[in-house]
Amino acid sequence: IQFWSYTIVEYFGGDDGYRCGYCKNEKSNFSHGMWSHTMTVQDYQDLIDRGWRRSGKYVYKPIMNKTCCPQYTIRCHALKFQPSKSHKKILKKMNKFISQGELPKGQQDGKSLFSLYNRYFCINSSQAICCHLSFSTFGICILCLTAEPMDSVCEETGPREPWMGADANRPLCQKAKELRKERRLQKEQMRHDADKVSSFVPLTPPAPTQTNQPKLLEDFITQSLTNNSSHCLEVRLVRSNPPCPQFKASFDASYQVYKLYQMAIHKDPPDKPSESQFRRFLCDSPLEAEYSPDGPELGYGSFHQQYWLDGRIVAVGVIDILPTCVSSVYLYYHPDFASLSLGSYSALREMAFTRQLQKQSPKLSFYYLGFYIHSCPKMRYKGQYRPSELLCPETFVWVPIERCTPHLDNARYVRFNQDLDADARVLKDVGRAMVLYKRSVMPYAVYSRKRKGSSDEREVQQYAGLVGQDCAERILLYRN
Repeated sequence: IQFWSYTIVEYFGGDDGYRCGYCKNEKSNFSHGMWSHTMTVQDYQDLIDRGWRRSGKYVYKPIMNKTCCPQYTIRCHALKFQPSKSHKKILKKMNKFISQGELPKGQQDGKSLFSLYNRYFCINSSQAICCHLSFSTFGICILCLTAEPMDSVCEETGPREPWMGADANRPLCQKAKELRKERRLQKEQMRHDADKVSSFVPLTPPAPTQTNQPKLLEDFITQSLTNNSSHCLEVRLVRSNPPCPQFKASFDASYQVYKLYQMAIHKDPPDKPSESQFRRFLCDSPLEAEYSPDGPELGYGSFHQQYWLDGRIVAVGVIDILPTCVSSVYLYYHPDFASLSLGSYSALREMAFTRQLQKQSPKLSFYYLGFYIHSCPKMRYKGQYRPSELLCPETFVWVPIERCTPHLDNARYVRFNQDLDADARVLKDVGRAMVLYKRSVMPYAVYSRKRKGSSDEREVQQYAGLVGQDCAERILLYRN
C-alpha cells in the first residue's frame, strides 16, 4: 500500500486546558488536536471547512462552547472583494514608500528609519524599469521599479525642529468639520451663480458622461508608481514542503526576520525563536505537493510568499494553496518596517494572488484568513475584508458576517444557522472509519475485532464525529 497517498493522523483528544494567547488566561483554552504525519490537500480543505486549522504538522479544532475565546473560521469571496477606504490607504502608503523612498512615521521616527535602511540596503540606481503585476509559472509576483541615488532626496522639505515653533508662512490648520462646511458653502454659491446665468442663457443638455467603474484591487497595488522610484519590491513564491532550492537558499535570511519579529512584536526572549522552533512552526507541513490538470500551474500544498525589498527579505507570508482556497497560515516581517502595515498589505496581496489563481483553477475562489475572534478586539480586523462569511460551529454552513456580529455582541459562542432542523452532518457509522493498524488499512469495525485490551470506541467515536463521516472514511487513524 502506498501510504503517502493517504492522510495519516494520531488523535489526542482535548480534555486539558492550556494558556490562551488572546486573553492570557492560564487554563481556559480548550481544543481537540491531532498530529498529521501526512495529509492530502482535499482532506485538509474538508477539515478547515469543519473548523480545523494547522500549526506546522499539528492540526487543532477549538472546543467552541468551552474555550474562553471562541475562534470562528472566516473566509472572503476573493472575486467579489473590493478594498475599503482603509485598505486603499495602506496600498497608497506602500506605493508612496516604493516611489519616494520614505517610510511613514509610525512607532519610530521615519527619517531615522530611512537612514538606517540606507545604511544596510544597497540602492542601485541603474536597475531596469519594470512596473507590473505578474505571476509566472513559478508563482513569482513582481513589482519592480528603478531606484534613485539616496543623495537625490531633498532634505529641505523635512519636518521643522520643535524649537523653531510654528511656520508663519503656512496657513492655520483647520478641522475637518470646518473644511467640509466651507466646501458646502462654496458649492451652494456656485449653484446660486449658475441659476442666475441660466435665466439669461439657454441651457443645453449636458454631454453624456461615462459611469466610473470601481478600481480593481490589482489597480491599487500598482497605482501611483513612477519611473524614478526609489525601491524595488519583489514577491517570490517558494514551496516549503518539499522545500524547493529557492526556499533552502533563503532559509537563514527568512529565519532571521522571523526571530526579529518574534522578539520585537511578541516580546519573545532571544533563545525562544530558535531555528528548530521556526522550522516546526512555519516550515514543516503535512501537506504533500499535488498537481491537477484543472489546478494551478504551481500545484497545491504549502508555500512561503517572500517580500524582497531591494534584494533583502522584509516579510514572509506562510500560505497553503488548497482545491478551493488560499489559506493564510502566518505572517512575519522585519520590525523596522512596521509602519508600512505589512500585515494588512500582505493580506491584500494574498487576496490578489487568490484572484490570479482562480483564472487557472475556477474552483479556487476563496481566501481564508484563519480564525475570527470577536471577543478579542484586536482580531476583529479580519471582518473588514468583505464579503466575508463565518463558519457555523454546529452545522458547518457559511453565514455572512453581517448576520453573525450582532449575535456575537451578546454572546461569545453562537450557532449562526438559525434553522434548528438543519443537518449538522453527524457521524452515521463509526465502523466505516478507516484505521492504520500494523501497517494494514482496515475499517474500524474489522480492527475492533482484532485488537486486544480495553475498547477505544469512545475515543474513535469522538474523533470521527469531529472530522465528519466523509473524512473518517478517507483518513487513516493510526492505532498502536
